[in-house]
Amino acid sequence: MKKKIILGFLLTLGILISGSCALYDSLVNPPPYYVVGNEKEKDELLKLSKAFDEQSGSPEANFILIQEISKILHTQGELEILNLFLTTYVEKNSDDPFNGYYLLLTAQNYLESEAIPFAILYFDRILKNYADLRVRGQSIHYICLSNLIKLVDKPQNKVDYYKELLSNFSEDIEKGSAYFYLAKTYEELGEWDLSIQAYKNFLQYPDVKVPGYPDAVKQIEPIIDFYDYRNKNWTMENLDDLVNAVKYAIRTKNYRRLSQYRAKINFFAVSWEQVKTEANSDFLDKLSVFMKNRVRYAAELDRDSNLQEAYLKTWGWSYRIKTWYLYFRRVNFPADPEIHGQWEWAGIYFGDKPFSRTEN
Repeated sequence: MKKKIILGFLLTLGILISGSCALYDSLVNPPPYYVVGNEKEKDELLKLSKAFDEQSGSPEANFILIQEISKILHTQGELEILNLFLTTYVEKNSDDPFNGYYLLLTAQNYLESEAIPFAILYFDRILKNYADLRVRGQSIHYICLSNLIKLVDKPQNKVDYYKELLSNFSEDIEKGSAYFYLAKTYEELGEWDLSIQAYKNFLQYPDVKVPGYPDAVKQIEPIIDFYDYRNKNWTMENLDDLVNAVKYAIRTKNYRRLSQYRAKINFFAVSWEQVKTEANSDFLDKLSVFMKNRVRYAAELDRDSNLQEAYLKTWGWSYRIKTWYLYFRRVNFPADPEIHGQWEWAGIYFGDKPFSRTEN
């Protein structure tokens, strides 16, 4: 009987001692902070943590373990803990060649958490401080640039991003679109000559589809034509002066003088229902024919005229459509401050107006 009591006591004592040792070990050597989740997840993370401590420490071996740890923490939604794990590792292992990739994971986690300033900070840090590398076929610099272009508002920074994409990743991007957006960004900076050059590069890809700009080529071609035309002497600072000069040419049937006042680039002659297209030279050469009869004009500009565009009704032309509305507009061309804001006779609308501003 005494032997059974002693044996039971010894077993109990052994269990207590074993439990105490386990408790002591857990207090002295607690699991890493990133061992979280349910029991299964904790067990997996604890095994990875031990392997992390016991293996040789080579960057390649670490990479595999870090990938597994990151995968579990990301699945749990523990992005803050994951970011701490990744940045702490980078700080302690500054020579690891995969550090740029670990910070990329950090940036993407911040982006997923909508912590945009931190995401921008890490994307930018990678570009400036870490060599590019490809992981699973993807360039980490390309990923950073693609994100920064969407996240950053400062046009000077965006110019640098587009230029780097075009220089280093031309095979990975739609070059036409990149040149178009680069040109738009130069416009924001007021760098008009650089903007025009970027637009010219864009026009080398006429089949490209630019998101948000379905008629990009049609919009840009007239701008380039206007930029390249040297002597823009058909513009006038004052609308009344231009209109009066056109009226005088009509009144005196001086088709040569009238032709001088029209815009030499992007002049259109269409019916109201048509899309504006550049007038062909054949039509313009026949101005003298169309002025055989007495052409008259309204004393005042049309009531739909405003500070940006104006209409002058004329009638009596020797043409199948007798009524023409001469269309005047301000020149919108900041690239040339001397021309920008002046007035030009930009086109002709044939026939009576199908619409009109409602009177008060």
